[in-house]
Amino acid sequence: MTPSLLRPLLVRAASLIAVLLVVLVLLVVSLGATGFSERMLGAIIGEELRALRPALAETITDPEALETAVAARRSELEAAYGLDRAWHQRLPSMVLRVFTLDLGVARTMRATDGSNRIADIVLERLPPTVLLLTTALAITAIIGLTLGVWLSTQVGSLADRAISYLASVSYALPAWWTGIMLILLLSFQLGLLPAGGMYSTPPPEAGLARFLDLALHAILPVLTLVLVSVGPYIYVVRTITLNVAQEDFVTLARAKGLPGRVVERRHVLRVAAPPIVTGLILGLAGSLGGSILVETVFDWRGMGRLYYDAIVGTPDEGLIIGLTFMFTLLYVAARMVLEVLYVLLDPRVRYEDAQALRH
Repeated sequence: MTPSLLRPLLVRAASLIAVLLVVLVLLVVSLGATGFSERMLGAIIGEELRALRPALAETITDPEALETAVAARRSELEAAYGLDRAWHQRLPSMVLRVFTLDLGVARTMRATDGSNRIADIVLERLPPTVLLLTTALAITAIIGLTLGVWLSTQVGSLADRAISYLASVSYALPAWWTGIMLILLLSFQLGLLPAGGMYSTPPPEAGLARFLDLALHAILPVLTLVLVSVGPYIYVVRTITLNVAQEDFVTLARAKGLPGRVVERRHVLRVAAPPIVTGLILGLAGSLGGSILVETVFDWRGMGRLYYDAIVGTPDEGLIIGLTFMFTLLYVAARMVLEVLYVLLDPRVRYEDAQALRH
């Protein structure tokens, strides 16, 4: 890649990193200014003190001495959790550590090997989420491109109207509701697929049997993600390719007698590729939020389920900030991939960047 193209990409990368920092700052403000952080840590301290009181009561019989010991322990815990300082003094330092990839330790969550380091917990949960999202993305892309391009040649037909209506329904489907309906139908009613989890109980030990068991459990969550995303993508591809197919250069290519397949591939899809890829990549970034609900419904042990547990289960502000950083980082990575693909797919981008640099 030439320096003239590298410089605009570096500028866009810097702007996306700024977006990452702004998201973390807004998260800190929302956690601190609303009092959620104090309530979260106060609840954790309260649980520890309730468990401690019976143990102290066995050795301390004087009620006043017992309350003094409990109060002293409360003060120690508040200092350890940082509640002796205001939120705007405690949380920004945590954000700075997270931004330098020092995610810290979780207060309650643990990885499978027992580690409480947030980095270890997130890295353990990241592959299942990536597997879920990339599989759903690949299926959505194949279906969307195939049907979308075909529908652009069937404008006004019965198939065009029917699939357009189905695309609207797909866009309106909530991911969590779709997942529950699929569980009721395909798991409870028909007994075809497992209702949740990543493996059977007991799970296969290793090898092909374990992979096939994982694939079987992934069918329902992947199907849910595909159902709620494929409709809009089909409609987007259809609209884009239809608009390009009506351009003068496409009409000229057809007038020259070029085969329909050649016209679609070289003249329509080549020009329509950048906006189509944009919709696909941004759809992947948008599905990161949907994966939280889908993974929770199907008990899929990925980052989405971990996010849910960190907020609703046993609140953990360090884990919430770390996961928000990772989700935003995945979004930034998706956007950077999109920027690079734009440069590769659209010569006009390269020309405009070169012109901008000259001026």
